[in-house]
Amino acid sequence: QKPFHIVSPVLESLSLSKAAGTKVFMKMENVQPSGSFKIRGIGHLCQDAARKGCRRFVCSSGGNAGLAAAFAARELALPITVVVPGSSGPTPVRKLQELGATVEVYGKVWDDANSRAQELAETEGWVIIPPFDHPLVWEGHASLVRELKDSLEDKPGAIVVAVGGGGLLAGVVAGLQQVGWQDVPIIAAETLGAHSFHEALKAGRLVTLPDITSVATCLGAKTVAARALECARECQVISQVVQDEEAVRAVQQFLDDERALVEPACGAPLAVLYSGRLQRLQSEGRLPSPLRPVLLVVCGGSNIHSAQLRALQSQLGLQ
Repeated sequence: QKPFHIVSPVLESLSLSKAAGTKVFMKMENVQPSGSFKIRGIGHLCQDAARKGCRRFVCSSGGNAGLAAAFAARELALPITVVVPGSSGPTPVRKLQELGATVEVYGKVWDDANSRAQELAETEGWVIIPPFDHPLVWEGHASLVRELKDSLEDKPGAIVVAVGGGGLLAGVVAGLQQVGWQDVPIIAAETLGAHSFHEALKAGRLVTLPDITSVATCLGAKTVAARALECARECQVISQVVQDEEAVRAVQQFLDDERALVEPACGAPLAVLYSGRLQRLQSEGRLPSPLRPVLLVVCGGSNIHSAQLRALQSQLGLQ
């Protein structure tokens, strides 16, 4: 069965290249059928579960994982229940319902919704679709790097990604290992208040944040996947934490520059490039100078619209 994701375009960004001081290519995952990269791994897992006789999917999500699972469920003609936390807001709920999903709003943050989804998954024939912590999800996300191998002339100087639960990071590392690019550094970006990966790296073990306080709710896993920490031991992973204000400012800048609206979770890696952090990492000797072209994963996200962006700007005093 052919996968549900598309081969997304790789485009050069003149504005990001200027800000970063080196050529920047963008892997446009925002154009995936479900609105984000999530369809790669989650589509792959859903197809596998359907082959094994699953009768209903259940998924916990801050938005994008649920949309990917709901899209896959619709394609496979299987029912799905998606549990979202109250922090997700009305946009993903409406989009999930449009895809035919049964939506349950439960708890405040993703971790709450996830415990409810685990309960529901005890029903016979129901299969849980984890949003980020599953080997088949990582295997599906690895397709992103295989596509890069086909579309770039040479391996990138660095890959810049957002980290929430760590599924994309795990997939990128798997992909780099598959194509023999495991020496390419990965810059892993999070917002302060959803920085569970950064805290885990610092401590050398998994750390659970007391709460998610960032506006980038799609990065909102209080504990990162254990595999994400292993990835940092297998590849060079440089953690960068940005403020909510920087992420939201980067979302607006990207909209103006590239005519694409992405959510604050995607604003975190954008902020790394717009804010001169790349040059700082070079001056600290953590990245080579000069640097080969950098690849940014534009992870996308459906939990955003223009009115919501204005509301975030107002909330953060950016207007």
